Amino acid sequence: MRTDDFDYELPTGLISQHPAEPRDACRLLVLERASGMIEHRSFRDLPEYLRAGDVLVVNETRVLPARLLGAKDETGGAAEVLLLRPRYEDTWECLVKPGRRLKPGARIVFGDGLLSGLVVDVLEESGGRLVRFTTQSGTFMEAVHALGEVPLPPYITARLDDPELYQTVFAAEEHSVAAPTAGLHFTTEMLDALQKAGVHLAKVELDVGLDTFRPVSVDDPAEHHIHTEHYRVPSYTAEAVNAARERGSRVIAVGTTSVRALESAFNEATGRVEASEGLTDLFILPGFSFGAVDAMVTNFHVPRSTLLMMVSAFAGRDQIMHAYRTAVAEKYRFLSFGDAMLIV
Repeated sequence: MRTDDFDYELPTGLISQHPAEPRDACRLLVLERASGMIEHRSFRDLPEYLRAGDVLVVNETRVLPARLLGAKDETGGAAEVLLLRPRYEDTWECLVKPGRRLKPGARIVFGDGLLSGLVVDVLEESGGRLVRFTTQSGTFMEAVHALGEVPLPPYITARLDDPELYQTVFAAEEHSVAAPTAGLHFTTEMLDALQKAGVHLAKVELDVGLDTFRPVSVDDPAEHHIHTEHYRVPSYTAEAVNAARERGSRVIAVGTTSVRALESAFNEATGRVEASEGLTDLFILPGFSFGAVDAMVTNFHVPRSTLLMMVSAFAGRDQIMHAYRTAVAEKYRFLSFGDAMLIV
């Protein structure tokens, strides 16, 4: 298995710059794993593929306004800080641009001094910085909400007028620097209709980091280092998933992040999903044995990415690459604001 096995030609014009409006107006490619059959539908048709008793699992994490624009205190030069994850009180692991010359002791100022950040360490393993923040007044998170922007992936160059379009309708606590984008297609009306039809809605949390989307640069994907992300599977979700599997119903994960959370909580010894919370570095490659998930709603992913490798593990590399070639030929919209795929 080589990283090149998960490469494909993605025309720039197919990278969607804007979300579908309304949310469920996007297209849906349906791939049946057993037969390899492909159908072209609308996302509004998704309820036709779900049955009473099925459990739909979504990632309820919300995206932080994690992009902070400031200036270097010594030179006044522009600096951009992206909050990645908290390490301890008001101290975060960050990506800083330009960061090459920012050593411990460097200070960055935001919003006319409302917020400042002191670089306290250089993280050699990631190239990031450990930054301790102080505010003139209020809390750190209040300052972040006053000054920060929702960070969009670099391949989205168009301005997003309404930041809520990059949040799911079921988003709760802010922990992520990127949206669980498969969930962006759902409306509250669709979720209500599914529950009235007997589909159970359950939630997990996985704090989405940038490494989730980063292309694999090594030739052998098994040598790729995937960073840890915090996840939480509450007891009611574990119970709903286990009960569904016991009665022969299906567990449909919305997005690769939901898959990662559920499979991280799956206990092979007992064959059950356990309520759990912690850090996961689970890297799902072809050959992985799925224990918790029966079907998946996902978007179309970046070439050579860990996400493309995960869906290939779920449906088979040849079938996924054929589906992607078909989607390119049919001019589906790709990546975060693109169309959706249902794998059953």
